[in-house]
Amino acid sequence: MDMLKRLPGSVRAAPGLEWALWRRLPAMLLWGTLLPALIVLARHLLADGGTTVQIERELMVWTYQMIGVVVLHWSLVLTLALGCFIVRVMKGPAYVADAYEMEELDPEPSALPLPLSGR
Repeated sequence: MDMLKRLPGSVRAAPGLEWALWRRLPAMLLWGTLLPALIVLARHLLADGGTTVQIERELMVWTYQMIGVVVLHWSLVLTLALGCFIVRVMKGPAYVADAYEMEELDPEPSALPLPLSGR
């Protein structure tokens, strides 16, 4: 049984910005994850000056900030991907998912009661 049948005569809309963004999403996700990780790694390797406890505290705060940046970036990329997917589906061809005849809801005009006048 074919769940979704294409509506005859339906056409796809022209692709727009959503396709360009959709193709770049993997690179956005990769670079948005790698750059903060590389910054944290470089900061750990180049840490100098101050006492050991102070350096460790600053590195820990910096690491947590970069983790927050990565999680924020992931949520933004996920939101962008969801938006692109919705636009792609909405621009696609029309489908008939539930084709059935509708029953007549309005009764015949002759079957309607006449309004009472004079009140």
